[in-house]
Amino acid sequence: KQPIIMHDYLTAGFTANTTLSRWCRDNGILLHIHRAMHAVIDRQKNHGIHFRVLAKALRLSGGDHIHTGTVVGKLEGERGITMGFVDLLRENYIEQDKSRGIYFTQDWASLPGVMAVASGGIHVWHMPALVEIFGDDSVLQFGGGTLGH
Repeated sequence: KQPIIMHDYLTAGFTANTTLSRWCRDNGILLHIHRAMHAVIDRQKNHGIHFRVLAKALRLSGGDHIHTGTVVGKLEGERGITMGFVDLLRENYIEQDKSRGIYFTQDWASLPGVMAVASGGIHVWHMPALVEIFGDDSVLQFGGGTLGH
């Protein structure tokens, strides 16, 4: 069994997240990142911070997987933009693609990636769409959406 710690990087802060991330790596523990409070920050179009920026900050501070939204289910988002920041989290090299919110080519070199976690109002009937959207390099987390159906 692989031990896992769930941590909210937005409420704890990036310094705490970096410290915990390093400790987890040193001790063989996975760090599952939650993003509670993100909507207060990233859904305000006039003075918010886009989740793309928050995702990059997470990759820099460390974590093994993070809730990214689903494109389907209750945490819907525009597919191209969502996949843009999912790829920023998990790929080593990203070409500029403004249609997906990638405004410049980015080379993450050897910085570890972060696995996308699709969760939030999803259930088994969403599975074909989720696999098509996220591929097999992701976590599909079914909870209340499954139990409620």
